[in-house]
Amino acid sequence: MEKTKHIALVAHDNRKKDLIEWFEYNYQSLLRHRLVCTGTTGRLIEEALLKKLGDEKADYEILKLKSGPLGGDQQLGALITEGRIDMVIFLWDPMQPHPHDVDVKALLRIAVLYNVPIACNRASADFIMSSPLMNERYLPVKKDYETYIKRDVEL
Repeated sequence: MEKTKHIALVAHDNRKKDLIEWFEYNYQSLLRHRLVCTGTTGRLIEEALLKKLGDEKADYEILKLKSGPLGGDQQLGALITEGRIDMVIFLWDPMQPHPHDVDVKALLRIAVLYNVPIACNRASADFIMSSPLMNERYLPVKKDYETYIKRDVEL
């Protein structure tokens, strides 16, 4: 992980307001990094950024994936497996069932599998942002899955 991180921002509909408030509070620190968002969240982050920066916003680009239910969660998971995401802020709604719950679970699983820090609420997002590692180079421990890949499988 280099000093400049690739940070994914994702929020379910009932948590988008929370994520936007958190982003507005942290935007100066976040803009030192590269942001990746799922569809609607990305649009809302861009709108919040425009309010903060006005015309200066043109110098900053957010990578927007598809909306979560339309495959954005899976796109994000693929970016994690490729080593292109350093951390995830995913404010998900534990009180609401979602049609893409399996995608959400898969995204959370893949972040854990690849040892990518993931914050699922504002408090953990604040802890990540305030970490001294946020603006330093960091080498996370990578689990070696070679024995799993080479295991014997009966056919």
